[in-house]
Amino acid sequence: MVQIPNTPRSVPTSADVARLAGVSRATVSYVLNNTSAVRISEPTRRRVHQAAKELGYVPHAAARSLRAGHSRMVLMPAPAVPVGPLYSQFISDLQSALGRLDYTVVQYGSVGLHGDEAARAWAELRPVAVLVPGSGLGPQGVTVLKRSGARAVVTVGPECVEGAHAVQMDHSAVGFSAARHLYERGRRRIGVVVPAEGGLEVFSGPRLDGVRRALAGTDATVTELPLAYEEEAAARLAARWRERGLDAVFAYNDEYAMLLMRALQDEGLDVPADTAVIGADDLMLGRLLRPRLSTVHIELPSGRDLAELVDRAVRDPAAVPTTHKVLGASVVHRDSS
Repeated sequence: MVQIPNTPRSVPTSADVARLAGVSRATVSYVLNNTSAVRISEPTRRRVHQAAKELGYVPHAAARSLRAGHSRMVLMPAPAVPVGPLYSQFISDLQSALGRLDYTVVQYGSVGLHGDEAARAWAELRPVAVLVPGSGLGPQGVTVLKRSGARAVVTVGPECVEGAHAVQMDHSAVGFSAARHLYERGRRRIGVVVPAEGGLEVFSGPRLDGVRRALAGTDATVTELPLAYEEEAAARLAARWRERGLDAVFAYNDEYAMLLMRALQDEGLDVPADTAVIGADDLMLGRLLRPRLSTVHIELPSGRDLAELVDRAVRDPAAVPTTHKVLGASVVHRDSS
């Protein structure tokens, strides 16, 4: 028997949706593109969405971009450094907020590409906006992105870049808050964990500077402690703790703090009697430890506020780039310090 291959189903169109919903193609376009300039009744909107769902119809992004003169894609290059739960939640909230404003968020993993070279790769996708985490992008990269059609370039990190809007995070405030807390608790020989992993210096450097600024002119000493995020590395550091004579440590963030605190306890040191420990990020896991981990609570910008900044920049690409300084820091005192 000769088997006849299945005939592929045709791709549903907006005309099919219009027929099924009993409306015009223009109405389908207004509803599915969330056009606010035309008033559409709620029952009609529901009929259009139901018809589109039944047919499996989705709007054609390229056609929509052609009509609008630009895409609705916001490109978010994946961070080149390890990010913790706090930043991951921030990214998730931001993506949701941009989605509610009818943008399509695409994360781009530019492995092996850096700075302006990465910008050229991002430009090939023709995004309407680019949100760049961390540092590395230069003015030339901003120019490349804008010439390719990006209406908004926004950097999220410690530095500002000429031509781009900036959400500037002052990580020195995190170290400053931790150091002042330890000093006020009577600690004078303070260690500061600096992650050995490449790329994190953009955050750890300012945090260390914040500690030094907080303790400048006091009788306290500051000892820099390079530490890889490995149990063996933490054990080696803990084994030499007594000879260093440190009575407190700001451990960069909660994850490094938990790693080091366990190593110190394994070495027979009492936390906080022998050594006070404080982290940063205020992770839930830190509250479940014994002793409970003191931390610096960090206020990141809300995903909604940043999404609205992107939307304003897209709507007015000729606007002068703005800088928004964010990242509040406050100590949460618990048992470990």
